[in-house]
Order: sequence, then C-alpha cells, then structure tokens
Amino acid sequence: MAPSHALRCCKRALNWVPVLFINLVVGWSYYAYVVELCVYTIPNNAERISYLVIFHIFLAMFIWAYWKTIWSKPANPSKAFSLPRAEKELYEREERAEAQQEILKKVARNLPVYTRTTGGAIRYCDFCQVIKPDRCHHCSTCEMCVLKMDHHCPWVNNCVGFSNYKYFVLFLSYASLYCVVICATVIQYFIKFWTKQLPDTHAKFHILFLFFVAALFFISIVSLLGYHLWLVGKNRTTIEAFRAPFFTNGPDKNGFSLGFSRNVAEVFGDQAKYWFFPVFSSQGDGHSFVTRLVQIDPEQANSVLQQNGKGPADGEANPHVLSNNVQHTEDGSKEKMNGGQTVSVTIEKEQ
Repeated sequence: MAPSHALRCCKRALNWVPVLFINLVVGWSYYAYVVELCVYTIPNNAERISYLVIFHIFLAMFIWAYWKTIWSKPANPSKAFSLPRAEKELYEREERAEAQQEILKKVARNLPVYTRTTGGAIRYCDFCQVIKPDRCHHCSTCEMCVLKMDHHCPWVNNCVGFSNYKYFVLFLSYASLYCVVICATVIQYFIKFWTKQLPDTHAKFHILFLFFVAALFFISIVSLLGYHLWLVGKNRTTIEAFRAPFFTNGPDKNGFSLGFSRNVAEVFGDQAKYWFFPVFSSQGDGHSFVTRLVQIDPEQANSVLQQNGKGPADGEANPHVLSNNVQHTEDGSKEKMNGGQTVSVTIEKEQ
C-alpha cells in the first residue's frame, strides 16, 4: 500500500506541471510587458499609462476566470442517485447482468434518468456506486463521477463540467483577448526592434519573444474557443460531440438542444449582466436536463414537467423532459401514454 500511495502522490504532483507552466509564462509576460515594454521602451507617459490600464484589466479577468476554473470542485451526483441499502446488497450479491439491470431499472424509475448505454442499459458507475445522471461521466483522473462532464483539462488540472464550464469558456475568451492586447500594443515596437529603428537593449529579446509567444498562444487558444462556443450553441459537451447521447429510442446528437438562445442561457444564465464575469449563473442543478422545445398545451406541459421534477422558467416556452414511456417516431414526433390517452408532441428539428 505504501508504494501505491507514494505513486499516487507523485502522479498528483505531476498533474500540476501544466498549470505551473502556464503561470510561469503569464508571470514572464507580465514582467516583459510592464517592465521591459512600458517602463524601459515606451517614451510617452500617456501611451504608457493607457497600455498599462488596458493590460491589467484583461489580465485580471483572465486570471480570475482561470483560477475559478481550477479551484471549482467538480459537481458530483447527489445521494439520491445511490442505490438504497437493500437494493445495493441485492445488486452486489447478484452475478447475472440481466438481474442487476432489473434492480437498476427499479431504482431509476424514480429518478430523472433518460439516457442509456449504447446497449440500452441503465448507466451505473461501479467505482462511485451511483446511477449516472444524464450527461454525467466518470473521470479516471479525478476518480469521481462528474455532472455534465465535458473533459478533463490538464492545463487547469481539473475536470471541466457543470460546475465550471462557464468559467472555462470565459478563461479561453479572456486568454484570447489577453494575447490580442499584447500583440496589438507590442507590434509597433516589435517592428522597430526588428528593423533596427531602436537600439539593441535588454528589452529587445523580451519584446520580440513576447510578440511571438502571444501570437502562437492566440492561434491555439482561439481555435479551441471557437470549438467550445460552437458546442455551447449546440448544447453539447465534448464527449457528446464525439459520441451522441443514447436515449431509449437510440442516439440523438441534438437530444439536449433547445435552440441557440436557450442553449446559451443554460451555460451563461438568463441574465446578461453575469455573462462576462466568472460567477456561477448556469441554469439547472446538473442532475437533469430538458430535451428540446415542444409545441403542446401549456397546462399539459406543466403537468408533465411536475411529474419529472422540473418546471419551466418564467417567460420561457414550456420545455418537455423525456420520460420512460415516451415513444419517438421516425418523423420526429413523440407519443406519450397518459391515463390511457395518447398525446402527440412535435419536436423542432435541428440539423
């Protein structure tokens, strides 16, 4: 046990190397920009002060979002998704997979769980011993199940998921803007040093290298940012982009998409004043998610939502949560049996 524990400690320490690298690069860029550029190179006080103010604003937002992404603990499934003691004992004693699934299905009837494995089975984590909520996955690095898991990011040494996905997108956004500010303000002095219009000083190396590093980081970060903004607009995680979520009727890559505006609101919230700040404003609890916009009677929609433990937000169209007795048809409609009556529901198609 001792060697295993020591190995695990070493692994955890090594996981911080990428974060340390990023912080060293940012620390050096601060010195190069503030000291070598603004103090030693820029002769005009007005230009120097304006550059410093703009630089520190974007640096502060970048650091704020970055550290919120790092230190936000990944959200885990609640105890409601754990098996009750009796069912857990039965599950552990049972050796047949079919019988284990029957136990899980019995418990899952009372939970807002509508996605399945590719084989149609209830998604259960043997490590955490919980029924996985929709969009929840087990992270082998963090050794836990993470709600609405997107991916494990080595650059923040943390899982990106429900609790910090907004922070992660803002971190990429402000990192890109930080690089843009550096490139836009350094380029004229970069050209002057490159063309020998300024004398060779100790600032030359820092300014030339600062421009190259900022440009390279911008190219890599902005491509990743563009991809995640596309995911936000589609209401998909990185995992779902590579493997469509599997519902009772089969895989559906747009199963959680509610339309662009509501997809954005699910991550950033419905109050625009919080969008640009790394404070939590995402909608929901991470355990259950609405699945497409529907066109049904408002009272009927509210009844369906209440049965599944969710309610529509004020001023929003009534969403519909998939239930275990909803049948999807090939033309994109649903039929729900409710008290012997069939209710047809039309889903807005999204390409």
